Amino acid sequence: MTSSTPPDGASRRTFFKTASAIATGVAASTVACAPDAGPPALARTTTIDRAALEPLAEVLLPGELGPTGRTAAVDAFVRWVNEYEPVAQEMVGYGYSDIRYLPPDPAPAWRAQLDALDLLAQKVRRSSFASLDLAGRTEVVAMALGSERGQRLPAPLDARHVAVALLAHWASTPAAWNLAMGVDVSPGACRPLEAASMRPPTMRRPNT
Repeated sequence: MTSSTPPDGASRRTFFKTASAIATGVAASTVACAPDAGPPALARTTTIDRAALEPLAEVLLPGELGPTGRTAAVDAFVRWVNEYEPVAQEMVGYGYSDIRYLPPDPAPAWRAQLDALDLLAQKVRRSSFASLDLAGRTEVVAMALGSERGQRLPAPLDARHVAVALLAHWASTPAAWNLAMGVDVSPGACRPLEAASMRPPTMRRPNT
């Protein structure tokens, strides 16, 4: 049969089977050649044990913050962890030609360290970490951080322990700057021109 000869019965069935197979193959190859939409988003367990962070914050954060300030610091840390996008492309700075990416998700390791704090408290004090008084929790945290070294706080993402990450995250906030300087130097705070050369207003202390 030439290309111009109409197929008979058996040949017609063979022809349609072949055509169907070719069409399926073309469809499959079309899907495979679709424009790359990029890697799928990583599935994350976007939460960290907030109940375990509260007693940890009482050990680490300055007492001047009071319960309201500590709660605000923990809320901000949890929100930052939950909204973190692992291995996201960093902003390319002026003059940089290479592309850099953020570190992997730190949350799993930090959750495990919170569990480890509780286990350590049960081993050395026969009580859960949250049930210990402030002195007991401070002892447990000191034991957990015994191998930590360094003279300054790292960036939160570079912290090797969740306790350091929590403290470093708070220390990078305007609340920490205000507390350290004793005046309100929050970015974006509106001041009239005539007050530009004056001392910033005294810090509004957290509600305790």
